[in-house]
Amino acid sequence: MTIAGPRHVFVAAPGEPAYETATRVFNLAAPARPAAAVTARTLDEVRAAVRYAESEGLGVRVHATGHAAGSVAPMDGALLIRTRLAGGVEVDPGRRVARVPAGARWREVVEAAAPHGLAAPHGSSPTVGVVGYLLRGGVSFYGRKVGVAANGVRAVELVTAGGDVRRVDAASDPELLWALRGGGGGFGVVTSVELDLFPARGVVTGAAFWPAAHAPRLLRLWRRWARHAPWEAATSVRILNLPDLPEIPAELRAGPVLCLAGVVLAGDHPASAPAQAEELLGPLRSAAPPLLDTWRPARPAEVLETHMDPTEPVALHGDHLLLGEIGDDAVDAFCRVTGEGSGSPLVSAELRQLGGALAVPVADGGALDHIDACYAYMGAGLPEGPESEEAIGRRFALVRAALAPWDTGRTAPTFVESTQRPQGHLTAEQVETLDRVRRRVDPPGLFRGDVTPGASAAA
Repeated sequence: MTIAGPRHVFVAAPGEPAYETATRVFNLAAPARPAAAVTARTLDEVRAAVRYAESEGLGVRVHATGHAAGSVAPMDGALLIRTRLAGGVEVDPGRRVARVPAGARWREVVEAAAPHGLAAPHGSSPTVGVVGYLLRGGVSFYGRKVGVAANGVRAVELVTAGGDVRRVDAASDPELLWALRGGGGGFGVVTSVELDLFPARGVVTGAAFWPAAHAPRLLRLWRRWARHAPWEAATSVRILNLPDLPEIPAELRAGPVLCLAGVVLAGDHPASAPAQAEELLGPLRSAAPPLLDTWRPARPAEVLETHMDPTEPVALHGDHLLLGEIGDDAVDAFCRVTGEGSGSPLVSAELRQLGGALAVPVADGGALDHIDACYAYMGAGLPEGPESEEAIGRRFALVRAALAPWDTGRTAPTFVESTQRPQGHLTAEQVETLDRVRRRVDPPGLFRGDVTPGASAAA
């Protein structure tokens, strides 16, 4: 173990327990193997780690929870800084702003905001790190109402090359704030963010399950509702092949199932949310009785459980596309390669509803200020060996081919799980501007390896 710093930071080498702790990732299929690693719990430790990397000729990489491990470049020759800064989430209810230290998970923000009747544009998993999610844009179940999550970032504190500490907001450096919000990273180690919150009187949320044989008919009904759905409502549909585990209800393990999950946010008229949910769910329930149905009025904090994402690390292979408006032919194509009788090895094949405020450009937003697509497709497989990996890869290719007529050619960074798949969320002009900002903020290129693929011409 090495000691460096002005204030001392413990930098661990491969094989040491502290190295294994700092490099732990959520996606076990994409292990992190940097030259050295450190867990930083204070601002001074982050500064010391950055200076250590410069003195040793190492690049700097950053993560908190490792959920995006599959979408980042290898870490050879780098110092990985795992941020887990102390202090906790602070909420200013008058300003409707939360100050979030790097390393905090979304559950911490939701629980801090809830007593004040406020909510945050969190992701579908309570264990995802807040800062990484926001820097990559962020597509929330609330996004159709409040837009891309990164647009709500009002200030960022970060450590740049040389161990310098900066607070960035619209007054101090609007260009860098723009770049930090969805620009692909490579500017420094973010140590905290200030994020807008919004009022949340209540929600209707849950998940309903049907045998996958009903998927073609039910997805057609869902698609027609989605085209004119209120912005307060957001849903996803998944065809699931769930593992045979005792904690999963037996009726959901008997074969592929269709799951409809989502949220309806109560606005100024709370009674409207149940009516809007029934407008969607009523025709589906009439068309086929669900195997299991948990949709109900709930507290906003319960939305963290709606999507039922895994809370423990798992090996995952994933794929992602952004789609334009789809018709019944797209539904049929999707069901043909993922539904009953398809032989799909994917544990999940998802279509998530976008649109609403997510599709609206924001004048003072970030580099990723909106998503010009109607739906997001995400596929996920749990590899159990080389043959399983190959089968998952072949299925990804089949789904891509089936959905090709509706593929926009773009992606949303928080849905990307692999560097081996096509991706892109920025224009060539944006990439040029971002590289210029990186040269200004990081002249030695200390953070050049920490850039999202496709976000820099240098990569």
